Amino acid sequence: MTRSSRREFLGKSSLLAGASLSFPNIVSAQKTGGPVIIGEGEHKYEVDHTFAKLPAKYSWQTTHNVAVDAEQNLYVMHEGNPNIKDHPSIFVFDPTGKFIRAFGSQFQGGGHGIEVRSEGKEQFLYITAYQNVKSFAKLTLKGDIVWYQRAPMASGRYAKGEDTTTQRDWGRNKFMPTNTAFHPSDGSIYLADGYGAHCIHRYDSAGRYLATIGKPGKGDGEFNLPHGLWIDSRNPKSPTLCVADRANSRLQWFDLDGKHLKTLAEPFILPANVDVYKDLMLIPDLSARLTLLDKDDNVIHLANDDEWRKQVTAGGNKLRSKPDKWIDGKFVHPHDACFDKDGNIFVAEWVSTGRITKLKKV
Repeated sequence: MTRSSRREFLGKSSLLAGASLSFPNIVSAQKTGGPVIIGEGEHKYEVDHTFAKLPAKYSWQTTHNVAVDAEQNLYVMHEGNPNIKDHPSIFVFDPTGKFIRAFGSQFQGGGHGIEVRSEGKEQFLYITAYQNVKSFAKLTLKGDIVWYQRAPMASGRYAKGEDTTTQRDWGRNKFMPTNTAFHPSDGSIYLADGYGAHCIHRYDSAGRYLATIGKPGKGDGEFNLPHGLWIDSRNPKSPTLCVADRANSRLQWFDLDGKHLKTLAEPFILPANVDVYKDLMLIPDLSARLTLLDKDDNVIHLANDDEWRKQVTAGGNKLRSKPDKWIDGKFVHPHDACFDKDGNIFVAEWVSTGRITKLKKV
């Protein structure tokens, strides 16, 4: 959570910012007895808040993003505590939740986005890191660096020296990237600078800067914290780029060259990211909500409880550091979510203890 997004909470949800803390491998919540099912109609899921099992030598920190590879292994990105530099920021779990490996200590204090991309017969991780790190990188699935980049100065959006500094400062001329998406045919990369310049950069498949989409603002095609993005393939004949324009409380769609197509505000509060599975679009909302859209953008609520949201927001964001007050099936701050190949969902929450939840399709 950044200075900018803290202001969102003060304005929209009366939430106060908290520090990133480290906690042991413990996740607790109020138990309701028996399986907990959320969702509506044919879209129902069994909740497992303790799916990912972490070895005692590592600690859950503030969890940010999740991604699944072709073998259905789960990758979890932490922001990471900058004071624990030798601790990994990326954990990997097999399809049963068993820990496999950890790496990525170079992203501690700024780890944010993680995506898996298949390129020919290989798979790679694309990493975005903001405060204290300010980088955009391509890695192997084992954590080896393929390339590592700083601010795209050719865009003309950044202050002098922003491509060399890791100083934790804020502004529309700073590089604070949040997430990536990938062109479905030419292999180019879309990079959201959500906490910095409030725009979307486009790179070619080799990571060379091409162009920039959008600017700060509230109008169509403008952004106020474009936090997450993904290719909307629900109409496979006409894929588009969907952006979670978080502080503007909306989604925006663009053609693949960056032309604005449409905007959808309802029912979003703080939409944080986007994923797609067949005819469904998944939107984790930082304000205690998970939403699906069908192929016609009709809303399907998975987690949307106004009374619970009042508890989350009451007195600031203190509930994020009190796992003993959490309730099974209720979410505090969904920051990212993704589908696996079977339509199950993994949710990462912006909470001090870290939490990864599996939603098994039923």
